[in-house]
Amino acid sequence: MSVTRAPWPATRLRRMRRDDFSRRLMREHTLTVDDLIYPVFVLEGSNQTEAVPSMPGVERMSIDLLVKEAEELARLGIPAMALFPVTPSDVKTLDGREAWNPEGLAQRAVRAIKAAVPEMGIITDGALDPFTTHGQDGIIDDNGYVLNDETVDALVKQALSQAEAGADVIAPSDMMDGRIGEIRNALEAHGHIHTRIMAYSAKYASAYYGPFRDAVGSAGNLGKADKTTYQMDPANSDEALHEIALDLAEGADMVMVKPGMPYLDVVRRVKDEFKVPVYAYQVSGEYAMHMAAFQNGWLDQDKVMMESLLAFKRAGADGILTYFAKAAAIKLNG
Repeated sequence: MSVTRAPWPATRLRRMRRDDFSRRLMREHTLTVDDLIYPVFVLEGSNQTEAVPSMPGVERMSIDLLVKEAEELARLGIPAMALFPVTPSDVKTLDGREAWNPEGLAQRAVRAIKAAVPEMGIITDGALDPFTTHGQDGIIDDNGYVLNDETVDALVKQALSQAEAGADVIAPSDMMDGRIGEIRNALEAHGHIHTRIMAYSAKYASAYYGPFRDAVGSAGNLGKADKTTYQMDPANSDEALHEIALDLAEGADMVMVKPGMPYLDVVRRVKDEFKVPVYAYQVSGEYAMHMAAFQNGWLDQDKVMMESLLAFKRAGADGILTYFAKAAAIKLNG
């Protein structure tokens, strides 16, 4: 950066910081309700809720209660929800075929929410881990290795079932090679020309996902296994640009970086390089760490929550998937 300002004391940068009005006038980034996507967990039953111990304040909800939640979110102005099913263990299989069951939990939830709150954007997860007995995001061979092309075939069936249920956005989070192109082609061929794809293009093999796996019930299935053969190495950022470029070329409408705050450098690089809609996920581990500090009185909840979300905007994110979405929307609505 070349410095063109006059030297001190002609230039006193604190002048503009002195009063609220001038701080507001030069503010570079603003967080609004329009930036928020609320991830939710849906379970079977009626009038059922279950707390997620590792995510204080987050509950799994049955479809009827989730519909009421969607109505409240719409009143707050939150534009979209990301839906994650808690699949009963008795329908989990090696190949995860429950993922494309037209009467599956996610599909029924989509139909119910869209019937009650049609203006709410519904984002559905594209991955097999909630549906497999082994907790991996795809179909495995005898050695436990996740098979790419066989998994892509399953993901296409899952995406079609979600689109037919009324999902607005399919969000493949599996990190298989080539799945965006195959899903896009299938959606077009079946008349779902308006269904958007939010590709989890730069999803890292992160240790921050633990509470989420508790929430959807896949932690026990995965056990001590990991996902390093398909999710990205946390050491890499150039590789993320290759992943983004491929997914855009295959038909992604939006791209995702996950996790969020530890990877804001990647968000910035992606936005600068591609100038496309970029989203980031403030994942369960980030939420859990914040909540632990809040509950211990170590950090100011409202101030830190809002600061953390503004950081995503400053890094270049167009929107944020965050478990703080509802609380932040209430704060923003004043």
